[in-house]
Amino acid sequence: GAMSILEPYIKSGKLVVRSGQTTKAQVATLNWSTEEAQKRMENLITANGYGPKGNRLDAVYSSNDSIANGLTNALVAAGYTKDNFPIITGQDCDKPSVKNMLQGLQSMSIFKDTRTLASKVVEMVNSIVKGEKVDINDTKTYDNGVKVVPSYLCDPVFATVDNYKALLIDSGYYTEADLKI
Repeated sequence: GAMSILEPYIKSGKLVVRSGQTTKAQVATLNWSTEEAQKRMENLITANGYGPKGNRLDAVYSSNDSIANGLTNALVAAGYTKDNFPIITGQDCDKPSVKNMLQGLQSMSIFKDTRTLASKVVEMVNSIVKGEKVDINDTKTYDNGVKVVPSYLCDPVFATVDNYKALLIDSGYYTEADLKI
């Protein structure tokens, strides 16, 4: 996961986790709950004095958009603005997160087009039902502890304020009205 990538930077001191909380048990957000993420961030802000001035945060790790939304809510309530907002990322391109990106409150999200995912699942299930060979493109990544599970990986795309229109609106995934602030 993310910590396996971040750990060398933390150990070298290039990245500092000021809360000191780095274990999964300390940082996991049950059910990816926006409300739980917001409460946890509010508690960290209060306990450690993380504010837009002085003890300002540079970045806050978020594993997906629902958690990013909770973090954003807590940071805005603490006085952060688009001019001093820490880097927050996410994944899923949920409408609230795209709106936050447009307001300068989220740096990016990862878009996994659910239309493509659904289409591929239908195609794979049809192949299984018909007894045909299932189209896969990955035989190394997903080890469930018993075996490596053959998979089909769809390509995720980084979404930012620079490409959201082409990626999300022009493709028909959302309408402009969906993302109106």
